[in-house]
Amino acid sequence: VIRPPTVICYICGQECGTKSISIHEPQCLKNWCWENDNLPKHLRRPEPKKPEARTIQAKGFYDLDALNEAAWTSAQDQLVPCDICGRTFLPDRLIVHQRSCKPKRAKW
Repeated sequence: VIRPPTVICYICGQECGTKSISIHEPQCLKNWCWENDNLPKHLRRPEPKKPEARTIQAKGFYDLDALNEAAWTSAQDQLVPCDICGRTFLPDRLIVHQRSCKPKRAKW
């Protein structure tokens, strides 16, 4: 079974079909902006920028693997590390995580 090609969203890292990505990305960015605006100031991030898509060959095709790799990297760059344990989270999830994250105690 051959899967249809998918494109990774540069904002959230979700896989979308090549036809639906143009619908997903504007909505995803709108949601990202709303969530970012509601975060404490110290957790707010600059708006993610869409990676450049380079065409390959004279036919004008996109290198889908390179585009997906750049989009995945962009989505991962949105994650914020926990000051205590170093794990990375989306900013709104970091707040929840930090409620229960405790520093490791030294072993005797």
